[in-house]
Amino acid sequence: MASIRRETQVAASPAQIWEVVRDIGAIHRRLVPGFVTDCRLEGDARIVTFGNGVVAREVIVDVDDAARRLVWSASGGRLTHHNASLQIFEEGGGGSRLVWIADLLPHEMAGPIAGMIDEGMRTMKKTLEAQADPR
Repeated sequence: MASIRRETQVAASPAQIWEVVRDIGAIHRRLVPGFVTDCRLEGDARIVTFGNGVVAREVIVDVDDAARRLVWSASGGRLTHHNASLQIFEEGGGGSRLVWIADLLPHEMAGPIAGMIDEGMRTMKKTLEAQADPR
């Protein structure tokens, strides 16, 4: 099984970031515009359309307010397994550290998925810092 872990520093408070991340049906507007072009809720899942045209059904496994951690799972297309999490940690000076971890099969999909995660993290950082409340 491939495991991908990415981290980035964001100049915004964990509370500000979590408020955006936990709005699971609005990621195309609030969190990763352009990287995700559409998102709609369907029961316990969200249907996500990525900028590259890929459409995924992501089952929301957990929204943990105390840990500021979102967990989702997806399958279909070329993936037989995909489980991911995004967690926000407090850093000094009012900033935050975001950690995105994805475990997936088949292993051969690690490269393409890592590329998507890297693009998503860049978009997240840019979007969240642009929205940050300077307080």
